[in-house]
Amino acid sequence: MAFVAAAMIRLLGIDGTRYMIATTSLTPYITVAGLLIGLFALFRKRWVVGLTMTLVAIVLVANVAPRAFPDARPNGVGQQVRLMTANLLTGIADADAIVREVKARKVDILAMQELTPEMVRDLERAGLNQVLPNRVFLDEPGGSGSGIAAKYPLAQRNLTPPGTLQQAGALVDLPGKDIEVVSVHPLPPVVTDGPEAWQREMAGLPTPDSTGAIRVLAGDFNATLDHVGITRLLNKGYVDAADQVGKGLIHTWPSNSGPWPPPVTIDHVLVDTRCPVDELDVFDVPGSDHRAVVTQFVVPRL
Repeated sequence: MAFVAAAMIRLLGIDGTRYMIATTSLTPYITVAGLLIGLFALFRKRWVVGLTMTLVAIVLVANVAPRAFPDARPNGVGQQVRLMTANLLTGIADADAIVREVKARKVDILAMQELTPEMVRDLERAGLNQVLPNRVFLDEPGGSGSGIAAKYPLAQRNLTPPGTLQQAGALVDLPGKDIEVVSVHPLPPVVTDGPEAWQREMAGLPTPDSTGAIRVLAGDFNATLDHVGITRLLNKGYVDAADQVGKGLIHTWPSNSGPWPPPVTIDHVLVDTRCPVDELDVFDVPGSDHRAVVTQFVVPRL
């Protein structure tokens, strides 16, 4: 009964309480457990339990398993862009390590969450200005700051409604077609006040603009691909970069995972469906509880 209830929450797209949202984030684990228990029940000739759990688990597998396999790359030529997103854990992540990764991976755009004034100074001392001189920073003490740094000129854009946490937005002036980038960071849904703020802020993220600038949402969504807020964005014209290249099951939080909490994938880069994704990597950032995500995609000329 518990397995079927958890599966129905996911399959019916029910957000519900913070406990239900937390359960949905564990869908890959629930899928594997349900399939194994169902097959074991069939082996023991517990036909009702076995058939029910196995059939429901197969439906979940059909939703989860494709994330581990790359999709066919759509045709497209244009400007290659390398974007990295990193949650800086209230500004205590290792600034030198971040700048080293930016240089080594030839990052063009860096989206940061939990950016503090102290972290800005640390990044400057580490030499971020030398590689990504343009910035839209909304740095604040604690975990509410946000920012975007880029190799290309930036113009600040207010692309999201006011929220609990800052979500910097910018127009990136690329050599070809410009793109709009949002450093995403809605309030976590498991706070004691409930998930209403998270639901509202997820719903406030901009949808793709088929007639205007290409949009990219990058950051700590506090949501997995199984949550309604993410699936709604995907249905409106984004693709998850990790899912596109077959790395959608690689966890991003917590970075140093023990037995609890189970690692989940809550940091994403969502790109316009017009942008083919070529590669993606997930790696640890010293001092942060989130792993960083860097991806390369193509912005079409037209």
